[in-house]
Amino acid sequence: MIEKPISTITGKITLKIPSTLQELTLGQLMAMQEKPELNDLDAISILSGTPTQELQNIKNADDLHVFGEAVLSLANQLKYLYNSDEIPEHVIFHHTTKPLKIKVMHNLSVEPAGAFLASKDIIATEINEHISKHGEENWQESFNPSLNACCKVLANYFYCKVTKDRYDEYKIEEFCETIKQLRVTEALPIAKHFFICYPSLYKRRPGFWHRLLPFWKKKQAYKTLSGLNTSTPLTPSQAAI
Repeated sequence: MIEKPISTITGKITLKIPSTLQELTLGQLMAMQEKPELNDLDAISILSGTPTQELQNIKNADDLHVFGEAVLSLANQLKYLYNSDEIPEHVIFHHTTKPLKIKVMHNLSVEPAGAFLASKDIIATEINEHISKHGEENWQESFNPSLNACCKVLANYFYCKVTKDRYDEYKIEEFCETIKQLRVTEALPIAKHFFICYPSLYKRRPGFWHRLLPFWKKKQAYKTLSGLNTSTPLTPSQAAI
């Protein structure tokens, strides 16, 4: 962490922001990505938890120079993280008063079924949107899933493991706030594995009902024709045709 006391027109404040990715959370990174036009003050505000208005009242702008360099360093470190294939063995959650250590399975199998199907839909939507914009040829080379999609997939994957509760799709959005507290060095490699190493998930398969529907329609049409042939006698004019 980089920590520095700074004078403002109303007194003094102490700014502290991450200097390495080990100190950066997924939530902080998401907040910066969601900002339409992120400037230096916005980035320092998000990373330090200090309101932008308070930063605007700093007496000497040069005092922020060291923090600007730290932000740039984090951006460069992120490039290497995106290219890393190393998945952490454990993830620490602070979901309760006591830290909870969760083992990350190497095959990253998603269970139960509700979590798997939800993750599959998120992955399919994200990849198909990318392919529709950039084409399917070598799509993996230019594909980077949104942090929001990564967060939702991780929420589905970890929810039952962390809470020990039954799967509930309506509680996943709330659990995303817990996922945002993960370090990016934990969250991004796991999420990347889901999106890149399960390419078959992006090929949407019709649901059971959509596969049954054509058969059902054919069956209904057959019943209608059978009914016409057996219950409606032909008139002499129809028989002559």
